[in-house]
Amino acid sequence: MISVIVPCYNQAQYLAECLQSILSQTYSDWECVVVNDGSPDHTPEVVNGFLKLDKRFKYIEIENGGVSHARNVGIKESKGKYILPLDADDKIGPKYLELGLRAFNKDNRLKVVYCEAHFFGTNNKLWSLPSFTFEELLKNNIIFCSGLFKKEDCVKVGGYDTNLSIGLEDWEFWINLLKDGGEVFRIPEVCFFYRIKELSRNSRISEDEFEEALKYISIKHSNMYVDYFGSFQSLLEKNRELTVENIRLKKINKLSLVSMLKKLKIYING
Repeated sequence: MISVIVPCYNQAQYLAECLQSILSQTYSDWECVVVNDGSPDHTPEVVNGFLKLDKRFKYIEIENGGVSHARNVGIKESKGKYILPLDADDKIGPKYLELGLRAFNKDNRLKVVYCEAHFFGTNNKLWSLPSFTFEELLKNNIIFCSGLFKKEDCVKVGGYDTNLSIGLEDWEFWINLLKDGGEVFRIPEVCFFYRIKELSRNSRISEDEFEEALKYISIKHSNMYVDYFGSFQSLLEKNRELTVENIRLKKINKLSLVSMLKKLKIYING
C-alpha cells in the first residue's frame, strides 16, 4: 500500500537510522525503495544489510542527477498506492504510516497527509508549523518534504521538477500537487524527525541561487500567484502602504521613547 522513497547521496552515516525507523513501523504493508544517487560513500554496504534483513527493502543505483530525479526514479519503480518521500538523514516515528493510511481511508478528499515534527541533531526542539492554507503555502513552504500522497496524483503532475536541482523542489511539488484543489490533513502527533546539521544542502545554497529558484517557481505558477495576490501593480501598492505604515509606527515609537526618557530624567532628578 505504501512506498517509502529514500534518495541517498553522501548520507551513508545516517542511512541505517533512517531505514531502521521504517523497519520499526506498526503498519507492515510497505516497501522501501532506496535510490543511490551516484553516492561515492558506503551507501551500498549499509543498504545491503537491510536487504538481507527484510525483503520489503529494494535498492536502485543511478548516476547522480539530484534529489528530484532520484525521487522520481524511486516513485516510478514503486508499487505502492501511496508515496512517502524520506531523506536519508531523517527518520519517522513508528506510527506514521499507520496513522497516515488511516487518515486517507477516512477522507477520500485528501491529497496530502503529514504530521507534527521535531528537530534533532544539533538542534532539538518541536518544529512549530503554521496551520495549512493554500495561500500560506504559496508564501512559504509550510509542509516538510516527508508527507504522504497518492502515487496517481504525483504521476498526474509529472513528479518532482528536476529543474530545481539546488533546492525548494519539495515546496514546488506541493504547490503543483495542490493547485487544482484537494484537502490536506496534519496528524496531531509527532511522527517526523528532521535532522539539523552544521552543513546541509540548504545551508550551501547561495542567496543568488535561492533567488533564482524563487523566480523559477514564481514564473511557473504565475497564474496562481496573480489569482491569490493580484497584479504586480497591486503588489507594489501594498508594499508602498506597508512602507508608509512602518515609517508611521517608527515615528510613534520614537516619540514614545523620547517621552519615556523625559519622564525618567524627571524621576531621577527628583
